[in-house]
Amino acid sequence: MKRPDKKNIVIFASGSGSNAQRLLEHFERHPEIRVAALFSNNPKAYALQRAETYHVPALLFSRDEFYNSDKVLRQVQQFKPDLIVLAGFLWLVPQSLLHAFPDKIINIHPALLPRYGGKGMHGLNVHTAVVQAGDSESGITIHRINEEYDKGEFILQEYCPVHPEDTPEELAARVLQLEHKYLPLVVEKLLLEKDEL
Repeated sequence: MKRPDKKNIVIFASGSGSNAQRLLEHFERHPEIRVAALFSNNPKAYALQRAETYHVPALLFSRDEFYNSDKVLRQVQQFKPDLIVLAGFLWLVPQSLLHAFPDKIINIHPALLPRYGGKGMHGLNVHTAVVQAGDSESGITIHRINEEYDKGEFILQEYCPVHPEDTPEELAARVLQLEHKYLPLVVEKLLLEKDEL
């Protein structure tokens, strides 16, 4: 009996790409899912090197190509993605991609949305805001994306404590553990239509 083709993930990343690394590791030998490509808007993004280490195509694009042409859309379509994962990708996704892949683009955010979301709320900016607010907990939100930053339908939220003495960096490390644990599991759940993580 012919084995079905694997499901394809395309990753978008703007920075170091530690979540991209987790996906590359998790799906490297997966029987049903593979990372088909990684796209980045940042020529200095370490995520590009991570993809190359796993022999995954790594493609770079400019702001003009992303927003004012269909070049990136055409390139993404060549990889036939079943899911697009924004793993530390900082630009708003254009309508053309949203329409081409309805409900197939997800993002991971390092806070409990709807708080601490929106433009500029990424990386240490988020954790600094949480610590300064004196919140007792933080966490992650994995959500579908739409036309606005951090406004799409929630898929999963996971929590961690914020200690009174935490620095933003200490909180960031705790939240990152949640990101690394749950992002591959959510991707797997969505692509294999599992009921449970």
